[in-house]
Amino acid sequence: MSIAQNLQSIKSQLPEHVTLVAVSKTKPVADLMQAYDAGQRVFGENKIQEMTDKFEQMPKDINWHMIGHVQSNKVKYMTPYVALVHGVDSLKLLSEINRQAQKNNRVIDCLLQVYIAEEDTKFGLDDDELQELLSSDEFCSLKHVRIRGLMGMATFTTNQQQIRKEFDHLKAVFDTFATEYQFDTLSMGMSGDYQIAISSGSNMVRIGSSIFGSR
Repeated sequence: MSIAQNLQSIKSQLPEHVTLVAVSKTKPVADLMQAYDAGQRVFGENKIQEMTDKFEQMPKDINWHMIGHVQSNKVKYMTPYVALVHGVDSLKLLSEINRQAQKNNRVIDCLLQVYIAEEDTKFGLDDDELQELLSSDEFCSLKHVRIRGLMGMATFTTNQQQIRKEFDHLKAVFDTFATEYQFDTLSMGMSGDYQIAISSGSNMVRIGSSIFGSR
């Protein structure tokens, strides 16, 4: 199947309230343009330099999402255009995004990354660190970032019960803070587990290989 057919197939399975982020990392612009021509406008990249190169070459009505681990010293390259930063896992990083956004006269939407997996390789805040960050004076002083919600990645496993347990936990954390902080976005679920994520309450899924083929 073509990229356009893959895209239509996945979109037909997604409820209307779920945003599809097409994860286009390592894929050439020609592949992204096939998805664009099929109507896709939200793309996710995990390296700022690669995302910036693609931003410069592609139509300007695209929403670019930074879904990878962000290094503070690279933030300045994406702040002129990035639509949503998924993986904010520290106050230090959030402060740098705020600083660079101010220089660009923008308010940048961000998701706080919560650590839910039983793996050492994933980044994120634990529940206590999340609470601490949101209630800190420094966070309250940041005027150029807007926290839209939370994001998390489940353990890479075939055990669906474990994946569901992790997603359900993140949804519970999201619900705890959603009203007070006006959260509206819960980003969880990738090619292998997005259906479980949606049934657990996700309204944003990050899908790459099922659209573009394996890397």
